[in-house]
Amino acid sequence: MGKIADTFLDTAMYRRLLSRWAFSAREAGTSKMSQLRKQSTRAKELRAHLDELIHVADERLALPVIGSNSFPKPHNADWSWRPEIWRGPLPVRGISSVESKSKLGDEITLFHDCERSELTLRQLRNQREADLAPFGVRLDVFKFDGSFLSLVLDLPESAVNGLKRTHILRIDSIVNMEKPLEIFVRLNIRYGPNTEQIVRELSSAQNDVHTEFDLAYSNMNEKRVEKAWIDIIFENPEMNQITLRDLTFSRRPRAQL
Repeated sequence: MGKIADTFLDTAMYRRLLSRWAFSAREAGTSKMSQLRKQSTRAKELRAHLDELIHVADERLALPVIGSNSFPKPHNADWSWRPEIWRGPLPVRGISSVESKSKLGDEITLFHDCERSELTLRQLRNQREADLAPFGVRLDVFKFDGSFLSLVLDLPESAVNGLKRTHILRIDSIVNMEKPLEIFVRLNIRYGPNTEQIVRELSSAQNDVHTEFDLAYSNMNEKRVEKAWIDIIFENPEMNQITLRDLTFSRRPRAQL
């Protein structure tokens, strides 16, 4: 009852204030100068707060909702996932002069073999109208004296629960870069003492790309699957800025022939 009463009082007060200011605006042409001067000062003070509220509200309401796990999936998908770093804010948003094996959040690790790191890795807020993911990941590469650079992303336990060779694993990504470079995605599936590895290339001809891993062509032992992860490998990344606006995963059974 208290909340209902508070809501009623707030609404009634808002309507009275709105009616009062509407009346003052209508009477502004005939009001006394002293009264008009006072009303003008108050209106300007109120407008400053209203303009600030509208500006912040428009910006926040235009952004993808934090925590969103909404993205297109195959109609028969039995598992889907958007990693944490693309869903919500991290306690530590970025790292500079990134050393190899540095983690950003709990799921992403950066690997390289540079003698001197001129790399930065950070989370950023997506602000484009087309973005579904609330956050993105940006990798800035300046001088690069190493032979490899990769981001490793651990897949959750739910990804391997019930995983079979009849499954197709799909990865959808939105990638922006300053200049074209080759990006490869390697799927790793550990089963017993063995690890199955399948490599696919992400096309740099378009920003919104997907790749699929058909496990029918793998040798994995379904009964012994323990863990899965992916490596995102960047070839010749020097003097480039790579932004992963979104990265999502889905799994579906392949059509039976």
